[in-house]
Amino acid sequence: MCGRRLKLTHVFEERLPELRGVADLLRLLVAVAAFVALNLSAAAQLRIEPRRVLILNDLGIISSPGFAEVDQALVAGLQKSPYHIDLYEESLEVTLFPDEGFRRRFREEFVRRYSERKPDVIIAAGSESLKFLTDLHEKFLRDTPIVVCVILEEIPERLRSEMQVTGVVARMRPDETLNVALRLLPRTKHVVVTGGKGEFDYRFEEIAKESFRNYESKLDFTYLTDLNMPTLLERLRNLPSDTIVYHTAISEDAAGERFIDSAQALPLVIGAANAPVFVMDDVDFRGGAVGGYLVNWADDATAAAGMAVRILNGERPQDIPVVTSKNEYMFDWRAVKRWGLKEAALPPGSTVLNRRPGFWELYKVYVLAGILIFLAQATAILGLLWQRERRRKTEDALRRSEQKFSKSFRQSPLAISITSTNGDRYLEINETFEELTGWRRDELAGRSHSEIKLWLDHEHRSAFLKQLLAQGSLRDLEIRIRRKDGQIRTTLGSAELIEVDGEKCCLYVSTDITERKQAENALASVSHKLIEAQEKERTRIARELHDDINQRIALLAVELDGFQKSLDSEGRRRMKALVKRISDMGMDVQAISHRLHSSKLEILGVVAACRSFCREVAERSKVTVDFSEEGNLRQVPEEVSLCLFRILQESLNNAIKHSGAQHFEVRLRALSNEVQLSVRDGGVGFDAPAALSGNGLGLISMRERASLVKGTVSITSKLMAGTEVTLRVPIEVDRKGQAISGAA
Repeated sequence: MCGRRLKLTHVFEERLPELRGVADLLRLLVAVAAFVALNLSAAAQLRIEPRRVLILNDLGIISSPGFAEVDQALVAGLQKSPYHIDLYEESLEVTLFPDEGFRRRFREEFVRRYSERKPDVIIAAGSESLKFLTDLHEKFLRDTPIVVCVILEEIPERLRSEMQVTGVVARMRPDETLNVALRLLPRTKHVVVTGGKGEFDYRFEEIAKESFRNYESKLDFTYLTDLNMPTLLERLRNLPSDTIVYHTAISEDAAGERFIDSAQALPLVIGAANAPVFVMDDVDFRGGAVGGYLVNWADDATAAAGMAVRILNGERPQDIPVVTSKNEYMFDWRAVKRWGLKEAALPPGSTVLNRRPGFWELYKVYVLAGILIFLAQATAILGLLWQRERRRKTEDALRRSEQKFSKSFRQSPLAISITSTNGDRYLEINETFEELTGWRRDELAGRSHSEIKLWLDHEHRSAFLKQLLAQGSLRDLEIRIRRKDGQIRTTLGSAELIEVDGEKCCLYVSTDITERKQAENALASVSHKLIEAQEKERTRIARELHDDINQRIALLAVELDGFQKSLDSEGRRRMKALVKRISDMGMDVQAISHRLHSSKLEILGVVAACRSFCREVAERSKVTVDFSEEGNLRQVPEEVSLCLFRILQESLNNAIKHSGAQHFEVRLRALSNEVQLSVRDGGVGFDAPAALSGNGLGLISMRERASLVKGTVSITSKLMAGTEVTLRVPIEVDRKGQAISGAA
């Protein structure tokens, strides 16, 4: 099996463009200086020897979503290393290739490949991977540090003494899940354990059997682990009452058919079972499963990656203690409600996912209105008791009040519609909906959306209904509709799944935001023009400062320097001080010119311009600014480069001015479909939400600039814990892989 190699970092190379003309001499000198500095920096980085890390998995990331999460967590954790990482990955694929012939060929290829290119650290993800390494008895493995994770047994002391091993050990506790299930379902009499016949399945079944051994005298246990999938599903559809299901793993059934357990087998089990299903780990925590006391494999992988980074930094594996993973009580709110379980009976500190908004959040307006009506009725009753002679007037007033309330509800300023999910037929609309769409209530009643074609995008409507059925509610839906008269409008609304006469229906509430969208587009256009005008004015002023005022200051300094020869010693001393002040003034004018308009941005590109700016700011403010870049940033469009540079100027100057920190980090990254800029400090921090909602010109300017290239600016900050400003700009790439523009 071929290894997969990922270069996590690389050395950025920059070519100096050719410049012609005597008038560009000054720019050429600046470009040469930047080129030399950039290549000296690249050469210094190349002297750092890269580190090799090998990840060995039991299963491949395609055949196992669990190991895909583990792989992702390991890669993310290794990125925290200060070294250049050469990352290799191998998979035993124990479920797909269990035969000894494959194992032998894999061993031979593994030894040949990695004895010639010895890893600095090996991360063994899974018990089979650890066993594979210990059985090899290769000399190069005895000297290679090994970090293990996703294993279900202790690391033997013998192994720790013979090899350099540490890691994270998982503890599956099916008995804890069973305890919670009995607390939620005290009438439980039967426990059905589902499992498979694959080599990977037996271990999980044995863990369940051992954990449930003390309960066998109290409960009736049935192990459905030797059936083909159709037979298993049929058994699950006809379980006796007072039964719970505990799922272990099914990678292969009795007929030899293979499954991806969490993605294929488990959904079939949940869909067929007429009893609640509990699971072993967070990867199996899919829609419909109740949950339990779960292992989090990704957390184990993150901890293992941290150990690997410590070893790369010089620590010995034997000095890093083996740790045990932390399990967590996790439950699905929808499954809890489906099976009538009491949420109050869940263990303290449990994580409950997919919780729907409460009754008060959904219907507080109607509740308050109902309370008002009730108070009005109570007032009328008291009036009848105290003033019988005014009974008729009070009843008339109450009747008018009820009619007024009914009319107000009918004429709500929000457009409301109720449609069936089966057939997508309109059942009810209010007057505002009629005004918004141009369709009358009697025209829509009983007709389907495919007949009316109200939504501009029919496929969007189908996806909306599918998502609503899966989630139960949707918020902040921006939808374009076509009125009956053909006019296109934009609406913003929310949807809720309700039940009407036993039928699932969609309650949709929306409002017309067409004018607001038009205003936003107009404002964006004005902002674009203002920023363009600002940049032109910056360029003009910068050129005047550089080409006119700065040259005149320089000539004045030369003339004064020549004049001082005719003065006495005291006059020459004073004249020399005056010449220095004028020269310093010229340097300040030149610095202002560069801040207003960076010629390096035009000549050398965004990386060189940003690096130079960080260096100039650090020297001027007496602070440390660490700049790093990653990815191919040579073909960043001009408008995106300018946006990156201006937001770097604003955010770094703000950080130096307000944070109180002395060390700052600037990171520029090019990904497959976007460019990222981040500016981080470890200073005093501030209230980011309040600042973003305020009227600060700096933050407004950054957001406006980002919006011009379809980018977003986010700010995270905590008091006394620092601030990070992140700009993300999507990039469109042509067929040759070259960036062409900011993406919408």
